[in-house]
Amino acid sequence: MVSTFAVTLRTRGRIMEERKRLFGYFLFAAQLFLSSTQVLRIGGIFETRESELVSTDELAFKFAVNNINRNKTLMPNTTLTYDIQRINLFDGFEASRRVCDQLALGVVAVFGPSHSSSVSAVQSICNALEVPHIQTRWKHPSVDNKDTFFINLYPEYTAIARAILDVVTFFKWRKLTVVYEDSTGLMRMQELIKAPAKFNLKIKIRQLTPGNQDARPLLKELKKDKEFFILFDCSYRMAAELLKQLSSMGMMTEYYHFFFTTLDLYALDLEPYRYSGVNMTGFRLLNIDDPWVASTMDRWAMERLQGPKQESGLMDGVMTTDAALMYDAVYMVAVASQRATQMTVSSLQCHRHKPWRFGPRFMNLFKEAQWDGLTGHIVLNKTDGLRRDFDLDIISLKEDGIARGVVEGGSRLTKRWIEIAVWNSYRGMNLTEESRRDKNNNVTDSLANRTLIVTTILENPYVMLRKSDKELVGNDRYEGYCLDLLKELSNILGFTYEVRLVADGKYGAQNDKGEWNGMVRELIDHVADLAVAPLTITYVREKVIDFSKPFMTLGISILYRKPNGTNPGVFSFLNPLSPDIWMYVLLACTGVSCVLFVIARFTPYEWYNPHPCNPSSTLIQNNFTLLNSFWFGVGALMRQSSELMPKALSTRIVGGIWWFFTLIIISSYTANLAAFLTVERMDAPIDSADDLAKQTRIEYGAVRDGSTMTFFKKSKISTYEKMWAFMSSRKNTALVKNNREGITRVLTTDYAMLMESTSIEYISQRNCNLTQIGGLIDSKGYGVGTPIGSPYRDKVTIAILQLQEEGKLHMMKEKWWRGNGCPEEDNKEANALGVENIGGIFIVLAAGLVLSVFVAIGEFIYKARRNADIEECVSFSAVMEDLGISLQCYKGVRRRSRPHGGARSTCIFCQPKSTSKRDGARRDSNT
Repeated sequence: MVSTFAVTLRTRGRIMEERKRLFGYFLFAAQLFLSSTQVLRIGGIFETRESELVSTDELAFKFAVNNINRNKTLMPNTTLTYDIQRINLFDGFEASRRVCDQLALGVVAVFGPSHSSSVSAVQSICNALEVPHIQTRWKHPSVDNKDTFFINLYPEYTAIARAILDVVTFFKWRKLTVVYEDSTGLMRMQELIKAPAKFNLKIKIRQLTPGNQDARPLLKELKKDKEFFILFDCSYRMAAELLKQLSSMGMMTEYYHFFFTTLDLYALDLEPYRYSGVNMTGFRLLNIDDPWVASTMDRWAMERLQGPKQESGLMDGVMTTDAALMYDAVYMVAVASQRATQMTVSSLQCHRHKPWRFGPRFMNLFKEAQWDGLTGHIVLNKTDGLRRDFDLDIISLKEDGIARGVVEGGSRLTKRWIEIAVWNSYRGMNLTEESRRDKNNNVTDSLANRTLIVTTILENPYVMLRKSDKELVGNDRYEGYCLDLLKELSNILGFTYEVRLVADGKYGAQNDKGEWNGMVRELIDHVADLAVAPLTITYVREKVIDFSKPFMTLGISILYRKPNGTNPGVFSFLNPLSPDIWMYVLLACTGVSCVLFVIARFTPYEWYNPHPCNPSSTLIQNNFTLLNSFWFGVGALMRQSSELMPKALSTRIVGGIWWFFTLIIISSYTANLAAFLTVERMDAPIDSADDLAKQTRIEYGAVRDGSTMTFFKKSKISTYEKMWAFMSSRKNTALVKNNREGITRVLTTDYAMLMESTSIEYISQRNCNLTQIGGLIDSKGYGVGTPIGSPYRDKVTIAILQLQEEGKLHMMKEKWWRGNGCPEEDNKEANALGVENIGGIFIVLAAGLVLSVFVAIGEFIYKARRNADIEECVSFSAVMEDLGISLQCYKGVRRRSRPHGGARSTCIFCQPKSTSKRDGARRDSNT
């Protein structure tokens, strides 16, 4: 019934138009005879849809003609009139007939229609009769374009394709899904389709079902495949439907970025998506910042609000790009006509093929004309009549949604969108000052008054259940380091949050099929906006989610029971000195005793007369036998005196240097013995990860599906590979569900837990039976996790850096890590003294022994010369005989040496024989 009513209305409209056309004949003749003002007629052929009585192009056509006639400065002596013909869609024959009727009336230009089949029919007639044919819709030109009387104000299609590519590269997208409506979309996307080989861009191309506006099955697939960057090439009518369906699919979130190629995105009614936070980018050809453009759009809006209701999807009274292009095209005719002098319009007949004689001239004037219209500065290419030099505003929906308040026209549009860049067909893209200022805005702008879902996991002291007598709900149920961190981030960024525990109680790891679990999975599926927990930043996780800067740095270490103190053994008194030192002391004592024995026997000053009352006795005695020498050394070592006292200088040097040696050794032993008696030695079975890898008695492992397990699983270091082989072979026992289970196993069984150093620090502060073994195996950090492409990541990072500079992160750690404390222990064990500690005293001892040897030789030579002064001759054989007797180990007494005569004796010291026996006896007694 509605369709019949619409057909009836269109029939009545056509009858009225025929009457108006006949009336136009009489009016045209009257103006020629009764007035000197020139009248120019333009023709418009417009297609109407079933849902509309009058097309927007027709309304803009009439609106432009009326404004031109009101403005007497543009065409002071000319009145612009029009002839409008309406046709059905896809009716090329009707379009040909209507254009012939208009040419018979006499028109300087023909506007429309918009559909390609009708356009071709009208264009062929205009080319034959040399009348300009003006288009304002996108048209793909043919390769052998011979339409010399064709003009199109719509931006040239290759330039639009370059603009799309520049926007994609500007946002640095590496993965993009292109959704197009019809085959012409692939023509517009050709520059983008060729880009992957050059820009490392992955493109997936999908087509909307022709004739079906329900795109939800396709959108469901895109959501399932996690396609977050989508380019839609479609009309603004389809774009309005897509936005509704995207909203119903739950895809209007800040994680998606939709790029619409339609030039009418700014005119769509986006009020329902006001606070969704969705990223939406598009083109805008209208120069709405110009005051003249804004006032023109305001007048247009006022007329539209008084007329029929605007089609759904558009804001009330907003001028579309097609309407603005039609308006500018009519003005271009007026500008070209102003420059055309002595031009007359004649009636043309399609069947005669006689062209308009002023057609080529007017066509050239039209191509040379320039105009600052609603769509910017208009300059046409003189060869093909296409618009190549133009500006496109790159607009993005404001992060805080559409502004409140109802403002008409262009001023309302400026509040909805932010202009991030201006793209020129020759100069490319340039960022606007507004977009630069927007980047420097406070980080709280996009997070204020938003509620974020935060996933976390119970882990002391990061997130713990709060103990209370009252029933707690919401975020009050939890406390800990991460809750304090969330509170500080919320205060800085201005958002509210809802804390939820991860469903499976896991951090997040990847199985053999590539599927993730835990908090990482919830971020991937956008179940949560943030993951605030001890979540380690790893390479594999960074590929599927984004991380902020780390709020805590740490490493993997070993948690184990404190080793028990060892009971002192029977021979623990030997511990202050190392076995090497004990051996060297014994060797030194033996060596010094032997050297003392030899020197004491060698030097003549250690021999004395055992019978002082009998000076004539030939017997002399030496107390330093081999046993006595050993006794002297042992007595000095035991800090005890001895009845043996050296008399010669050489032996006294040996004794003095040995006493100094024993002083140092005994003092060092006594000092270290006190440390060994007061410090309890801890006997730990393992000291590092290498010790763990080398044994199998102590079982060790980590939390299943955690970052520590992943580290050992992915490590290529031989020690860690060996440890992972051990853990993987005993998955049921080595790997634990969480840290609590692992701590229990460490306390009750012979088990070592591999975990983060910060957790070990927290645990050891509260359980004095546990300690950290060895140093850090690696270095890593905890970060706040966000889904890939989340706008929150950079803002959270800035807030974390602010907290770090203010020292609040350290204060929070001190608050939650401080425990009751364990008894103060001296962890430094007393170590046995080695060669590196007291080795120098052995060098001093050796130097003293060498010195004593040289002194003893000097004493022997000196005594021999003294004897030579008394005796006539001291033979070499006598000296060697006395030396041999002196060095006998078992004899401490020998006879006094006498000179030996005879030819067989060789004198080594010869003097004149003394005649005084008394003097000789005195010397001998002195000896």
